[in-house]
Amino acid sequence: MATALHNLSKYNKESIPDASNMCFGIVVAEWNSDITNALLDGAVTTLEKHGALPENIHVKKVPGSFELIYGAHQMVLHGYDAVIILGCVIRGETPHFDYICQGVTYGIAHLNTTSEIPIIYGLLTTNDLQQAKDRSGGKLGNKGDECAIDAIKMAKF
Repeated sequence: MATALHNLSKYNKESIPDASNMCFGIVVAEWNSDITNALLDGAVTTLEKHGALPENIHVKKVPGSFELIYGAHQMVLHGYDAVIILGCVIRGETPHFDYICQGVTYGIAHLNTTSEIPIIYGLLTTNDLQQAKDRSGGKLGNKGDECAIDAIKMAKF
């Protein structure tokens, strides 16, 4: 469903499993940090709202979105119940956007098919800064909230 038709922060709270016995890894890109820090705040707040203990939420930062693949792979090796990747790529004037988005998507998809734990895809791929703001706590909610819910559900899967 297109994000414009769905608020990323709205969900049925009663349908979410208890996360009090779960441990989560979150890998966050430093590039576009105003956006990625907002995504991180949303994810952590939502995990805690559903019972995850602060000491069971481990955050690591990587320089950019492409490095999310390596960061997620390293977290997979450390026994989390789920790993969330958070990044933001904003279209520019060169094809760099396409290469980064495609590379991260393929890399995370590969990790999901070869790992024993789910990796939740929280990479915003937007045409402009306003779209990123709208999806990181703005009028369309926060993709970090959605990723946290997905992580809890998939850890329970």
